[in-house]
Amino acid sequence: MDCIDEYLLPVDPEVAAAIRDEERRQREKLELIASENYASRAVLAAQGSVMTNKYAEGYPGRRYYGGCEHVDVVEELAIERARKLFGAEHVNVQPHSGTQANTAVYFAVLKPGERILGMGLETGGHLTHGSRVNISGRYYESYLYGVNQKGFLDYEEIRKRALEVRPRMIVAGASAYPRRIDFEAFAAIARECGSYLLVDMAHIAGLVATGLHPSPIPYADFTTTTTHKTLRGPRGGLIFCRKSFAEKIDKAVFPGIQGGPLMHVIAAKAVCLKEAGSEDFRSYQRQVVQNASRLGEVLKEYGFSLVSGGTDNHLLLVDLRSKDVTGSEAELMLDQVGITVNKNMVPGDALGPQVTSGIRIGTPAVTTRGMKEREMEQIGRAIHCVLSFRGDAARIEEARRIVARLCREFPIYAS
Repeated sequence: MDCIDEYLLPVDPEVAAAIRDEERRQREKLELIASENYASRAVLAAQGSVMTNKYAEGYPGRRYYGGCEHVDVVEELAIERARKLFGAEHVNVQPHSGTQANTAVYFAVLKPGERILGMGLETGGHLTHGSRVNISGRYYESYLYGVNQKGFLDYEEIRKRALEVRPRMIVAGASAYPRRIDFEAFAAIARECGSYLLVDMAHIAGLVATGLHPSPIPYADFTTTTTHKTLRGPRGGLIFCRKSFAEKIDKAVFPGIQGGPLMHVIAAKAVCLKEAGSEDFRSYQRQVVQNASRLGEVLKEYGFSLVSGGTDNHLLLVDLRSKDVTGSEAELMLDQVGITVNKNMVPGDALGPQVTSGIRIGTPAVTTRGMKEREMEQIGRAIHCVLSFRGDAARIEEARRIVARLCREFPIYAS
C-alpha cells in the first residue's frame, strides 16, 4: 500500500484517507462475511497494473482495437487455467460480476417472459435467481423453491414444483445454504422437465476446485461463479458451459450485455486461478471447512440455533429468534466489538431483508489470516458474549479483547 502515500495522497487526500481507514478496518476487525475474503498481494498487484489502461472489446485474436497482443495473453491464461481447474469445455472470463454472469446466461438462451425456477431469497437463494426486485424476476416469469422444515433442500419437492411450473430454466446454487447441493439430482429434474440447468456456484467455487464439494460442471448446461469469495481472487465473474453453447454465451457477454472487458481484473483472475491450483490452496480450503464446522459446534454449545443444524461448507446460517435479537441488531452489536457479519433472512422469516431474524457467518477470510479450530472457539466465545448477554459491559469487553488479540496474532499480510 506504499503507493497510496507516494502517488495518491498528494493528488487526492480524501480518497487516500478513506482507503487507509478501510485498510485499518480490515486489519483490526474479524471478517466473518461469508462472501468476502482477502486477495493475495500478487492478485492485488495484477489488478492495480497498467492493464487497466487498455480497451479490448471482443475476444483474444478477434478484438475491435489494436494493441491487444499482451492482454490477449492474460485472457488466454485465465481461460485455460479455469478450464483445467474445473474441467470445463468452455469458459468466458469477461463478466464483471456474478450477477452479470447469470444475466448473460439468461440473455443467451431465454426470451423475455419465459419461466425460470430458482431458490427463494429467504431460504438461501440469490437476487439473480428470480427475485422480483431483480432483472431475473422482472424480465422472466420467475417461480421459487425453498427448503424443508429442517432447512434442507428436498429434491422430490423441487421435482414436483418443476413439473408443475415447467420452467425453461432451473437455477441451482445459493448464497446462504450451508449444506452440500446434489447437482446430479438437479440435472435429472431438468432433463425430466426439458429445462436448461444453470448452477451458480459463486460461494462454493473454491471448495469445488479442490474436490471438497461435488462439481456441477458435469451436470449443468451452464455454471457461473464469482472469483472473490472462496476462490480468493478479484471481484469478478466466470461462465462455464458446454462447447455447444460457447458461441451463444460469448455473444451474450459481448456485445450482448457488456462492452470492453476489464483487462486488469482478468489479469488478476488469471493469477488467482493459478493460486487455486496449488497444494497450499487445497490445504486452505480444507481448513475453511474444518473451521466452519468447529465454529458451528461452539455456537450450538452456547445455545445458538443453526439452520439445518450445522454446515457442510464454508458458512453458517444462524437463526437468532431463540436469542430474542434481530439480525440487524446482531450485526451492529458485533461490529462494535470488531466482528463483521451480515444480517440474513432465515427460513420462515417474518421480519424482511432489512431487519431479518438471522445472521450469516463464513470462515474464508479468517482462515486466510491463518486461524484454525482453536481460534474458532475463541470467536464463538466472543459472539456468545455479545449476543447472549446484551448490555453486559464485562462480557462486551471480553469480546473486544478476544478480537484485538486475534487480529494482532494473525495479520492479513505478514509483511
